[in-house]
Amino acid sequence: MGLLAIGLIGCSDLLDQEPQGKWVDGDNPGGSFQTDVFSLYARMKGWAITGGIPALAVHSIRSEDVEKGSTLSDGADVASMYDDFNYNASDGNLSSYYSGNYALIHTANTILADIREAEESGVELSEIDLACRGEAYFFRAFLYFNLVRAFGEVPLINFKINDAAETNIPKSTVAEIYAQIDADLDEAEALLPEQWESRYLGRVTWGAARALHAKTYMQRNDWSNMLKAATDIIQSGLYDLNTPFNRIFRESGENTSESIFELQCTATTALPGSTDIGSQYAQIQGVRGAGVWDLGWGWNCPTPILADAFEEGDPRKDETLLYFLKPGEDPNSIQPNSPYGEKPVAQEVMNRYYNKKVYTDPAKRAQFNRFGYWMNIRIIRMAEIYLIAAEAANELGQTGDAMEYLEMVRARARGGDASVLPKVTTMNQAEMRDAIRHERRVELAMEWDRFYDLVRWGIAREVLHAAGKTNYQDKHALLPLPQAEVDKSNGVLVQNPDY
Repeated sequence: MGLLAIGLIGCSDLLDQEPQGKWVDGDNPGGSFQTDVFSLYARMKGWAITGGIPALAVHSIRSEDVEKGSTLSDGADVASMYDDFNYNASDGNLSSYYSGNYALIHTANTILADIREAEESGVELSEIDLACRGEAYFFRAFLYFNLVRAFGEVPLINFKINDAAETNIPKSTVAEIYAQIDADLDEAEALLPEQWESRYLGRVTWGAARALHAKTYMQRNDWSNMLKAATDIIQSGLYDLNTPFNRIFRESGENTSESIFELQCTATTALPGSTDIGSQYAQIQGVRGAGVWDLGWGWNCPTPILADAFEEGDPRKDETLLYFLKPGEDPNSIQPNSPYGEKPVAQEVMNRYYNKKVYTDPAKRAQFNRFGYWMNIRIIRMAEIYLIAAEAANELGQTGDAMEYLEMVRARARGGDASVLPKVTTMNQAEMRDAIRHERRVELAMEWDRFYDLVRWGIAREVLHAAGKTNYQDKHALLPLPQAEVDKSNGVLVQNPDY
């Protein structure tokens, strides 16, 4: 059974989960735990984790390079909270993100406990069972990485829940959460294969676990471990930058040799717009127009500040910004969007661009519907690994190595045009640091982590204020815990400081 055949399972608040019984022989026919593991993949595409407004609000809209988009009145509460940093602990998207991550952690915990109980009962685990264990460790680490970046201290629930009351525990420290993440990824790296057979396209691998580990070290500015993890991936030869940048985010660029972790989405004639096999990720960010140009809700849009950040002639600018017209504007005022030559017409929206990294093929729109449920969600790709290696090497004083890692990314980006994106040749550490930070910004634009980069570099206040987001204060690096979770804990769960 392939990943795409697994239906989406809705997330609910962790404290409302049904208690789970003990594993018994026969719970997983054939000795395999794949069905439960596949449910994790399906739910990863869901509203709270990657596919919907909660995920985009937490990860993306808080940076200076992204704005809410849509119309002024649509989602005004989201703009106030995430664009303007008027944090509200009772916000529904905040609650959805928190409980959605914990719901999947609960599933991962159950899988790990069931495999352990099966093993203890004398069942001989197959290679697939061991890989399932590795996948559960990977996802638990991924989800706790979401939570620790967003909230800081959170409850560490790393056990199977038999009674909902067991989840009502105090917060663990950030160091304790990262220790769990490290342990889980160590396990995942030891258990996961380097590659899966083709019918399991999209399942996480050793490379995905090692890459996620690199990202967690990066968030901690742990330069030595960050460099080791990134160079392990580079030296493995499993991935490369051979895919042209203008193909990466097209349907033809799905699951290329650059892809390290990519959530699989699809559509069929029978299910042209279903979250059972697809995702709303593209729909939520699609052009907010009418008729043939009604491609979605028009959220999570690049800002003019991001548009101005690209170097002159950088081909990535036109692959990041989707240009459109507003009613009555001269069609000659914008360039057609490659590769399809379209000039979409949007409603009277507040944004000037849409995210071209979710721009869909018009042939597929005609085949299925206009909303892009089939668009895969790219989570980690090889270009980021080179930039992680570059940053860590530079911070460790290996600026020459950093130069070469950086050049790998810029060389691919220039696409053979030697007149643009010249090689960065400075051996000054501070200048190289700025160059690498710039490259992360433009190469990975609209790809989840800009806000968290600003926080870990210690420049969030400076950059966001310069961009007009003057409400931002240092406390806004962390979100408040959902007030409903604090209230029902009866004093066990303490709200984050200053909220």
